[in-house]
Amino acid sequence: MPRVTSAESLGSDPGELTAEERERYAWQLDVRGFGEEGQRRLRAATVFVSRIGGVGGAVVRDLAAAGVGRLALAHAGAIRRDDLNRQTLMTTERIGELRTESAVEFVRRLNPNVVVETFAENVTDENSSSLVRGSDVIVSAAPRFQERLAMNRAAVGQGTPLVDCAMYELEARLTTVLPGRSACLNCLYPELPDQWNRRFPVIGAVASMIGSLAAMEAIKLITGLGTPAADRICILDLREMRFQSVGIARSSDCAVCRSAPPKP
Repeated sequence: MPRVTSAESLGSDPGELTAEERERYAWQLDVRGFGEEGQRRLRAATVFVSRIGGVGGAVVRDLAAAGVGRLALAHAGAIRRDDLNRQTLMTTERIGELRTESAVEFVRRLNPNVVVETFAENVTDENSSSLVRGSDVIVSAAPRFQERLAMNRAAVGQGTPLVDCAMYELEARLTTVLPGRSACLNCLYPELPDQWNRRFPVIGAVASMIGSLAAMEAIKLITGLGTPAADRICILDLREMRFQSVGIARSSDCAVCRSAPPKP
């Protein structure tokens, strides 16, 4: 069963920001094209994030700070000591406890206005549709391709935008899927890549960087700011500080998105 924490501010007038919210978000309310309307859209939104380790933890932190109204978080297992170089929602004293419990406490301390729903499980083909249902945006921060592709199938099937982000050593990648409009993750990876091992080279700053970019993509999708990274993959090489955006095309043979209804 999921754990849900509530926020006192949900009982306030949904059409107006409270004085507390105006003070909390004052600096971002001045962003051109954002304003109070953007903040209200964030407050009304639900974002699903899987997983909530190095990459996903940064997503959760930045979305909570920005004022997304509801976060649904999925990640199985307990905190390990070797998580702590990158998983910034976790702390040393919580080693052995569920990662989701630590995430709830972190968000509560950062922004008690945010509702958090947690699932102490990883995404699979069997549970993906039920886990992401009701979300306005899905953020895939899972390291395993099986999980990422399962979320892609659920996102396309439900017509929900998906932000996919990943990293390895000093390289990171991000793309956004707009179902019925853009290439999906299966267009990019029609065959399952090589099997992933749990332990792989990670510097926490790289994980946090791509997680923050993914959070910004989610904020853009919710509020209409800027242009999402659809039909392209952003590749960041932190070793050489080189950044490129490579176009990708929607495949007419894609088994996932070829049947997705066109979106306006």
